[in-house]
Amino acid sequence: MISQQNDTVRNDKLLPREEKLAVKQNNKNLSIGVPKETTYQENRVPLTPEAVGLLAAHGNRVLIEADAGNAAHFSNNEYSEAGAEIVYSKKEVFNTDIIVKVAPPSDKEIDMMSPRKTIFSSLHIAAQEAGYFRKLMEKKMTAIAYELIRDKAGSFPVIISMSEIAGTAAVFIAAGYLSDPLYGKGVLFGGFPGLVPTEVIILGAGTVGEYAARASLGLGASVKVFDNSIYKLRRLQNILNFRIYTSVIHPGILGKALRTADVAIGAVHTDERLTPVFVTEDMVRNMKPGSVIIDVSIDQGGCFETSRVTNHNNPVFKKYDVTHYCVPNVASRVPNTASNALSNFFSPVLLKIGEEGGTGSMLLTNYGVRQGVYMYNGTITKPYIGEHFGLPAQDIELLMAALR
Repeated sequence: MISQQNDTVRNDKLLPREEKLAVKQNNKNLSIGVPKETTYQENRVPLTPEAVGLLAAHGNRVLIEADAGNAAHFSNNEYSEAGAEIVYSKKEVFNTDIIVKVAPPSDKEIDMMSPRKTIFSSLHIAAQEAGYFRKLMEKKMTAIAYELIRDKAGSFPVIISMSEIAGTAAVFIAAGYLSDPLYGKGVLFGGFPGLVPTEVIILGAGTVGEYAARASLGLGASVKVFDNSIYKLRRLQNILNFRIYTSVIHPGILGKALRTADVAIGAVHTDERLTPVFVTEDMVRNMKPGSVIIDVSIDQGGCFETSRVTNHNNPVFKKYDVTHYCVPNVASRVPNTASNALSNFFSPVLLKIGEEGGTGSMLLTNYGVRQGVYMYNGTITKPYIGEHFGLPAQDIELLMAALR
């Protein structure tokens, strides 16, 4: 018997370290809560029934607040059949290990959270006040902003997905209003034999601009793209594999192009709080009657001087006989598609948290998600947030180093 025990010990010592790690069980069954969004006209939901089914199949408990997916055309029955628990108590949803939302939590929602839990949502720092962070700090929460999460290439996958949707949607929105007898001029968007193609001006050569250009070209329109980055303009030419008109944003050249444009799309993004105004009121006044402006940049203030925020219920207004569509959060206009895009991102991350045994363990090994953390166990982890709101902060890498 003693000989057998000694053999076992010796065999264990001979095991390669990698093999021992491979058989180590870290899995943790999570409780995941998806509340119904309360932000005005936020129609998206972060997890689809298919994603819920995947999470439930791995032993996780998923609580969906009743009717949370209705606006995105996902029914309670679909979620229930996928393995979710449909609950009618919002507080119960906020008592789970991990809360997954689209919009940032409200003060009331933070009050319902249990201490030392994890929340995934957007941050929208420009709309926040110091009190928002203090309440999360008091709860010792770990908060992760999905718009700050990076992938292996250093890009922002969620922002890119939403921008792709917004760029494509902007063109179809423009097409609808351009053909409208009241807001447009009864013109079919694109090209038609014997007629001059629709002229589309796009401000910004980023992801929104790229997908707006793709959709416009696909419908046969003539496209001109303006951006102050030569690199982005050259990159766009290469990606599209099509020689379109490109130019830096020069007021004289831009104003001349707008005078003959049928559609102008604002797709400028900035790291600052507000987007610069590139199209003046005089430029808009000189546009053709019945032309259409889609200001996707309205999320950051808009790049047309005549823009003002509208909503999905009253999305447009006319000024100088030019129709303006200035709805923030364009992706919410197509909530089913946008929700699927969000869900495709969230479900693998949540599965990884379960496999690693918790949020902290997952963050140790996942640099990209770690970049989305703006609070860890009640400590602000983005120094610029601390500086802006006068709150103490600690770099996430230093906090992670203490756990290794």
